[in-house]
Amino acid sequence: MTYHAKAFGFSSPILWLVLVGLESKLADFLKSGRDWERKPTTVPGVFVLKMPPFRGSPARLAVELNPVDDLGRPTKKRGVLLRSSEELAEYKKLLEDGRLASLLKNVDASSPRPVKKEEPTPDIIEI
Repeated sequence: MTYHAKAFGFSSPILWLVLVGLESKLADFLKSGRDWERKPTTVPGVFVLKMPPFRGSPARLAVELNPVDDLGRPTKKRGVLLRSSEELAEYKKLLEDGRLASLLKNVDASSPRPVKKEEPTPDIIEI
């Protein structure tokens, strides 16, 4: 079966090929990935997560937002999971509400600062 970019509303064949390639990679990951496996993307802090079947619903993919450290590793055990573009729109609306920033400033002022552990310096032999 041959697909044409313009038939699907894409003016650029290159963009079409990128999206078709992405769709194929996601389908492969859904089929062959392990349950709860997390794959990084080219956007730092954005991961694709394979969720296992649950209560009659099939396995599915979700996007996980999780800040990363300098080496690209997630800083939290589990980030924010987005299961659909509708969920993204709901979160965007919440994050853009100015009252959230105000609330967090008050939470920051009211909460004690976490104590950061000093990372031990590696025992390096200087030559």
